[in-house]
Amino acid sequence: MANSGDVGVMPATTMASSRTTKLCAMFSMRGATGPLIGLVALCIFLSVATDSFFTLRNFLNILDQITVLGIMAVGMTFVILIGGIDLAVGSVLALAMMVMGYLANYMGVPLPLAIVIALGAAALAGLASGVMITRFRVPAFIATLAMMSVARGLANMITDGQQIVGFPSWFNMAAIIRHAGFLTMTVAVMLVVFAIGIVYQRYRAGGRALYAIGGNAEVARLAGINVKSATTWVYVMSSLLAGLAGVVMAARLDSVQPSSGFGYELDTIAAVVIGGTSLSGGTGGLGGTLVGVLIIGVLRNGLNLLGVSPFMQQVVIGLVIVLAVAAETYKKKKQA
Repeated sequence: MANSGDVGVMPATTMASSRTTKLCAMFSMRGATGPLIGLVALCIFLSVATDSFFTLRNFLNILDQITVLGIMAVGMTFVILIGGIDLAVGSVLALAMMVMGYLANYMGVPLPLAIVIALGAAALAGLASGVMITRFRVPAFIATLAMMSVARGLANMITDGQQIVGFPSWFNMAAIIRHAGFLTMTVAVMLVVFAIGIVYQRYRAGGRALYAIGGNAEVARLAGINVKSATTWVYVMSSLLAGLAGVVMAARLDSVQPSSGFGYELDTIAAVVIGGTSLSGGTGGLGGTLVGVLIIGVLRNGLNLLGVSPFMQQVVIGLVIVLAVAAETYKKKKQA
């Protein structure tokens, strides 16, 4: 009887352990331990340095402020994982905003349909970048630099550089009303994007293939991975998420303008790198990127509370990026 009881208990224990292991793997911070410690230390310092930092209201404000950056950083993580770079995301964000605004406010297209078309335009920009990189062998830096210029020019051409103001109230309310007292729809969109990205990265063959491509594209090709197709898809997804970020920004501002997103490509790359994803590709992930986005959000918020000028803030964030890259280089040398 004792043996029978033991046999009954073991499978249940094993199953519980397996579930726990899978849950831990999904939210693993592998490679992002250093950034996570840095985030905690930064929060402790700002809590001591200013009375208004460590409050629920301020934390909710930080979440609202990082939504656009967070959504864009998911796509950029995939791009950098394969050893690529996307300098066009800020301009694609502006293009999607202007397409949406023009269709909705000038052409009378229902806003939901205008949003879908705007996302389609963003995806087409990513497809163009991906085709240039994979079919015509244009370096990613040059291809996306060209797309950055094209997308920004198109965004300005739509209204001759003029902004568009005023959208239906439900659209703006998505960024204002806090459901359950803390969660706006725009923050919820960011969290859903991260959740889907993490699941794809960890549990789908396509997600795991990105690491193989970033590690060695030729070896990945010989292993049966369609490197060209995967690379094109990654740039499409990066631009699509930049377009989605543009929609979220429009909801927050209740307006769109062609100058939106200027410099966001650098902040997005910074968030990914600070989160532990290697610029050479093959290592990192979205868990670390989320920490990197939070670090930039907390840092900007804390510096504002401390009265630091915006110009000095850029210097501080630049130093943080240098430290993150230096830490990664040191870790690689130590492992070697």
